[in-house]
Amino acid sequence: MANAMLHQTVGALQLLSNSESHCKVGNNSVRLLPRGFKLEGGFSKRGTYCSGQRKLGVIQASASETSVVDPVLSPLNNGTHESRKKSNEAALILIRHGESLWNEKNLFTGCVDVPLTKKGVEEAIEAGKRISNIPVDMIYTSALIRAQMTAMLAMTQHRRKKVPIIMHDESEQARAWSQIYSEDTIKQSIPVIAAWQLNERMYGELQGLNKQETADRFGKEQVHEWRRSYDIPPPNGESLEMCAERAVAYFKDNIVPQLLSGKNVMIAAHGNSLRSIIMYLDKLTSQEVISLELSTGIPMLYIFKEGKFIRRGSPVAPTEAGVYAYTRRLAQYRQKLDEMLH
Repeated sequence: MANAMLHQTVGALQLLSNSESHCKVGNNSVRLLPRGFKLEGGFSKRGTYCSGQRKLGVIQASASETSVVDPVLSPLNNGTHESRKKSNEAALILIRHGESLWNEKNLFTGCVDVPLTKKGVEEAIEAGKRISNIPVDMIYTSALIRAQMTAMLAMTQHRRKKVPIIMHDESEQARAWSQIYSEDTIKQSIPVIAAWQLNERMYGELQGLNKQETADRFGKEQVHEWRRSYDIPPPNGESLEMCAERAVAYFKDNIVPQLLSGKNVMIAAHGNSLRSIIMYLDKLTSQEVISLELSTGIPMLYIFKEGKFIRRGSPVAPTEAGVYAYTRRLAQYRQKLDEMLH
């Protein structure tokens, strides 16, 4: 299931037209067949558009497919994918999930799938308020419920009011059953990609153990080494280095291409998978990253511009002036939201 979900190179178009038309996918022209036929193929290129008199009845995007251009953003970029690419700027939001039930109990959680506490829900909602004026076109989460809950709850606060929808690519039936049959609804949706590579570091035989009791049993120094060293894993678990290998590889292979295309991306994940990504973004050393602490439910903002990641920190101040003063594009986006909603 994980492999099917995360090797996202297959897209599907369910064609409900009674006549032939042609579809442009990247630089390739594809012949669209009459009603009842199904076309499958790789969708690694950015953007699709179709010519002909007929509209497609349904488009079911794979996890590698990008979302529809936001009309709030399009006036800034002339409404085309090419002009979005030329803008050469995108927002990247990182959020560590809110407090989980095992965080509350002071247990090693790792890859055990534990939900949020009431406090965690409130943290996710507060995070959403802090990013409510920052554009979001794609959402990536881990395969764990606490990260997915955080992403979904955060987006309930976004002023654009788009609906986050988890993409199901694990089987042909899952893809078929999760199709959306309205182009207007697709435009008001944000695809959510769940990837196990963004999971928390796997803590092996420590998972489920109380952190204080573990320190009493093995010694504080040993537990500290397991938790905070870069390359020493706990028994049968992952080191931060091992976690970074999978998380950063996924980020470079799947998320960076979205940013390059001008898409604004939010990642809701975990302390160690996000520390790994931040290590890559900020070019931290292995010694610097082990001292990096991320609070639950606090969003961090980066601007991706001219191939570089510029850290903006966290929009936690009473006003967001500091964040929006940084780029003209973000300030214009908020202005467009204000005009649309008032």
